[in-house]
Amino acid sequence: MIVPERIETRRLLLRSWRAADASLLQPVLVANQAHIVNWIPRRVSDPAPVPELATRLDDFRANFFAAREWRYGIFSPDESEVLGEVDLLPRNADVRVPYASADRAEIGYWLRADRTRQGLATEAARAMLDIAADLPALAHVEIRCDARNAASAAVPRRLGFALSSTVSDESLVPGESPVTMQMWVYALLHATAVGE
Repeated sequence: MIVPERIETRRLLLRSWRAADASLLQPVLVANQAHIVNWIPRRVSDPAPVPELATRLDDFRANFFAAREWRYGIFSPDESEVLGEVDLLPRNADVRVPYASADRAEIGYWLRADRTRQGLATEAARAMLDIAADLPALAHVEIRCDARNAASAAVPRRLGFALSSTVSDESLVPGESPVTMQMWVYALLHATAVGE
């Protein structure tokens, strides 16, 4: 396996989603819709009925093991609570791609509202950065976030990313004006060694 299926950090358990997680995840998505709907694509944030959500998580798991995208549920250490999600998403300059075609990766994350401002997103994103550092095909890691989401933008700052650019992008909410997206970049040290 290219990346670990399960990671333990100081305060979190990160692991690939399973269909059985749907019953824990569904009430979190319902309770946090207003908190995440502006920042997370609907295909991830929609609080679908449990059977539909289980199918979605099965798809995430299949993509995980096919090295197309690595989506981790963020759990309490005893796995009794879903706290959010953190992702390592292989990509090229234009789009997300399978790892075999990637030269960089993107980190994505969300937390339920009652667990924000505790450094948990930073802790989870740090774990993804550590994984990316062990993937020789990747030259750098990106975090893209809506400029209006100050809490999200604080994560790359804390981890030593540099603000590379801002671009206009479509809003995740249909009918809303375009939004300004910040792209933060972190160069991986092994990239120089690979090119020598």
